[in-house]
Amino acid sequence: MKNNMIITIGRQFGSGGREVGQKLAKALGIRYYDKEILRVAAQESGLSEDVFEKADEQTASGLSYALTTGYSYMGMYMPYTDFLSNDGLFQLQSDAIRKLAENESFILVGRCADYILREHPGLLSFFIHNTKENRIQRIMEYRNQEINEEQAKELMVKTDKSRAAYYNYYTNKTWGAACAYHYSLDVSVLGIDETVALIKEIVERRQSLRPPHFG
Repeated sequence: MKNNMIITIGRQFGSGGREVGQKLAKALGIRYYDKEILRVAAQESGLSEDVFEKADEQTASGLSYALTTGYSYMGMYMPYTDFLSNDGLFQLQSDAIRKLAENESFILVGRCADYILREHPGLLSFFIHNTKENRIQRIMEYRNQEINEEQAKELMVKTDKSRAAYYNYYTNKTWGAACAYHYSLDVSVLGIDETVALIKEIVERRQSLRPPHFG
């Protein structure tokens, strides 16, 4: 196995976790994956990327729902059968993530990646959170002020609930709990850029302690 560094980032909605991941990837000179991993999983499985998008970070019932109207396999539309179980897409996506980890260093946001890659020797997992006030403001800015404060708050709560249900179901751990990750960081303490600098330092120190190759 190559001496790859794998950094996974769990995040509260609106916390700035995606921005942290993107800036960290640039600082470290490695690939960044978020929804891009859906394209990788589609290519590896031969299924349509649209199927993975519909079921992205959804629980088993959500996966089943995404398939009930049929799915595309190698460009052909086919009705839902037992070809995939409720958890089939999660397994396919997990396989794609593990394969990717064998070949390159990267940062991956969400998708239970910390659990999927828990046995990878180069893994460092982080959870990014922020104050409710900061998160609501970021969500409103992200939506170009097209939603008000109350709508942003509702979206924040709904999205966090969905992410928690997905993570808890597939990992048997608790989404956002500090013990579920190597590090849990509040972005409001240092801000985005300094948080990125801190994580970069942690990653580099970890790399310096690892042997150059694994058998």
